[in-house]
Amino acid sequence: MFQIAVWIISFMSVAGVIIRPFKLPEAVWAVSGAALLLVFGLMKPSECLTGIAKGTDVYLFLTGMMLLAETAREEKLFDWLAAYATNLAKGSPGKLFLLIYSVGIIVTIFLSNDATAVVLTPAVAAAMKTAKVQKPLPYLLICAFIANAASFVLPISNPANLVIYGSHMPPLLKWVPQYILPSIFSIVVTYIMLRFTQKNSLKENIECNIHVPELSHGGKTAIIGIAATAIILLVSSALNIQLGLPTFITSIITSAIVLISAKKNPTIIIKGVSWLVLPLVAGLFVIVEALNKTGIIDTLTNYLHQQSEQSVAKTAWASGSIIAVASNLMNNLPAGLIAGDAVHGNVPEIIKSAVLIGVDLGPNLSITGSLATILWLVALRREGHTISAWAFLKFGIVIMFPALLFAIASLFISI
Repeated sequence: MFQIAVWIISFMSVAGVIIRPFKLPEAVWAVSGAALLLVFGLMKPSECLTGIAKGTDVYLFLTGMMLLAETAREEKLFDWLAAYATNLAKGSPGKLFLLIYSVGIIVTIFLSNDATAVVLTPAVAAAMKTAKVQKPLPYLLICAFIANAASFVLPISNPANLVIYGSHMPPLLKWVPQYILPSIFSIVVTYIMLRFTQKNSLKENIECNIHVPELSHGGKTAIIGIAATAIILLVSSALNIQLGLPTFITSIITSAIVLISAKKNPTIIIKGVSWLVLPLVAGLFVIVEALNKTGIIDTLTNYLHQQSEQSVAKTAWASGSIIAVASNLMNNLPAGLIAGDAVHGNVPEIIKSAVLIGVDLGPNLSITGSLATILWLVALRREGHTISAWAFLKFGIVIMFPALLFAIASLFISI
């Protein structure tokens, strides 16, 4: 009965996050699920606190990225970037599409997929307004899909990478040769399929010769802060240091310098941050902690060991594909936490890699598959745009599965 109750509450909570009944924020359903687990005695207060505490690094990381994004927005950095990017496209929708996709790759690799959702989405939305694009969705979709497709180029490209490997993170010089080929296939195939699905919407003309406004001193400081964050994240990753605190400290310093130099009230930045993301993540961590008590980790671990003894190749394909779909049923953050515990130990490296690719790339199937996509959705609504879960799913089916197929297949060359 205990296991059934935990699974029912967890399922209903995650379903609420995905469906958003009554249009309530995702955080309401995640926190409600965690609260029900506590009220019905399925989780002790100490266990809830343990689950919440496990997400400390993620909270710090997300807070830092959101502060950086809001500071950049306030200093009109995104408007400046939008005008500059639109002029580079020279009136070509195809060039603008490729340009935004390329920038998305760089941001995801060096700042993480969450940063792409938080930082790049407002910039793209601003670019669409500047270029007077009537159908901006194809360009905005780039931010969601590339955030996941390029998220395993480096360990820092996705916080889920740190969750899966934990203290067993491969050195950077081992990681890159292992994941570079799957990443290339993931990025290229995602681009081809995304461009294919949006081909009919990329025929309208866009404005060119747009005036590029002068970037303020605060905007230049924001650029320096973002670049410094990228460098610090790379160094931290190489030294096996958790990324949350360095990101948080860098963002605080950047925001403080900008606000002081511009003589602005800090509440301007604080009010603009989407703080509901943090209780959403905390609620998911509590739900995962409850699921761990049902014995799911032991079951999955035993299954992986048994199957890998029979066929490593089949197990790699099956585990990568299953976790890719499961990430959309329960979000890749809890799925990654569960899968990460299951693959620790004497599991062949190719199976671990297939699982990681499934956790990172699989969420491109649905609108709430990853935290990055949820952050993208929040940023999208803030810019006055929206997309239904069904519309995103139709794109996701066509885009995600081919990319996943090629990425996992290339592992047999890399490893």
